[in-house]
Amino acid sequence: MRLTDNFTLAELTKSQTAERHNIDNTPEPQHIDSLQKLCVNVLQPVRNYFDKPVVISSGYRTPELSKKIGSSSRSQHCKGQAADIEIPGLSNKQLADYIFESLSFDQVILEFHNPEEINSGWVHVSYVDEEVNRFNYLLAEKDENGKVRYSKCP
Repeated sequence: MRLTDNFTLAELTKSQTAERHNIDNTPEPQHIDSLQKLCVNVLQPVRNYFDKPVVISSGYRTPELSKKIGSSSRSQHCKGQAADIEIPGLSNKQLADYIFESLSFDQVILEFHNPEEINSGWVHVSYVDEEVNRFNYLLAEKDENGKVRYSKCP
């Protein structure tokens, strides 16, 4: 099922972990609607602006899959509202900055980015609805104890 010109439902639900553990990662209709909003409002505009393929490392996850990978069942991924993305050859900071400065979104999280390594980390982006999007731009880093800490992105 095509969600926009360049994004399909299959690429937003593909999971090697789900395949390995025989977890059905099929979204409900409301999740598909949310994924389409994410594609229309964020992913397709990013693809159009940079004119390069957007690699989705994680899109929709069932609560079971989310738990299996050590994430929360309350994650926006489980609602079809979020994706973890990269554009090969483009700094993830540049990608996150573009989304923050140019698009409507709920959260942009620059995850585990090292400014000295262009391809380090990834960008988590979510979209809920024009009326409730929070426009949060955060940086995720691990502290000295390995715990993930979030701070406002500079």
